[in-house]
Amino acid sequence: MTDLLTTPAPPAERPPVQREVRVAARRPVGAYVELSLEAPEIADRAQPGQFVAFAVGGATSAMLLRRSIAISGTADGLVTVVVAPHAAGSTWLTERQPGDVVDVVGPLGRPYPPPAPGASALLVGGGYGAAALIGLASALRDRGSAVTVVAGAATAERLCSVEELRDLGELHVLTDDGSAGRQGMVTLAVGELLPSADVVYACGPMPMLRAVAAAATAAGKPSYVAVEEAMACGIGVCMTCVLPVVGADGRSRFARSCTEGPVFGGDRVRFADVGRLPADLLGADAMAVVLS
Repeated sequence: MTDLLTTPAPPAERPPVQREVRVAARRPVGAYVELSLEAPEIADRAQPGQFVAFAVGGATSAMLLRRSIAISGTADGLVTVVVAPHAAGSTWLTERQPGDVVDVVGPLGRPYPPPAPGASALLVGGGYGAAALIGLASALRDRGSAVTVVAGAATAERLCSVEELRDLGELHVLTDDGSAGRQGMVTLAVGELLPSADVVYACGPMPMLRAVAAAATAAGKPSYVAVEEAMACGIGVCMTCVLPVVGADGRSRFARSCTEGPVFGGDRVRFADVGRLPADLLGADAMAVVLS
């Protein structure tokens, strides 16, 4: 599997940009809101798996930290994102209307790595995380890969991008309560579909990523997951989004989700230790002294 932690990213020929951009369109998508932004410079640079970081609240806002949102699509100079109104910052974003101007930085983070030519791909999206798989599914289809998508959520209202993904591959829909598609968690379908997949890609809540990565590893299939960690800066400065990841040398290190990620090899992330300081982590002894 490609080591996304210890292999340096290729030099950026066209680095991220910060721009004030206009909202071109807004539409409700179940429990979420989809925004399309007039951001051609970002659209031209973006790859599936990357994200953008928004300034929120307006010029006089006390909300100083940016909100990082996965890119769901790029076309005709537009960047599309799907936003879930979790708290004040993301709720402010969902209230933006066509013609409003927002400050955004992007594209940020490492993208999903492409599979071998012709490899069959299983894509797994949880909730609005499924939106981040649209660009990936399109790119894989264009490369000649057979694409199968599993989209799941707690309820029908919390599904996302189902119609777009249906047009890009074989689609399986699951909801916890059975209000849409098949009743059950995404792992139900993943277990059935893994034998025919060469590689697995996933985006969604951390418990889902952990389960999907574990299933792929047990089946001997490579997996790549776009992790959901709070990113206060989005550019690798603040260190709030770190999580323990195993490198090619077998040593575990804290990796920044915003720069070394958000895409990691699923078998590299120590999901059980996220939010903790494992004793065997490189530098853990010094960090423990600082934190004590």
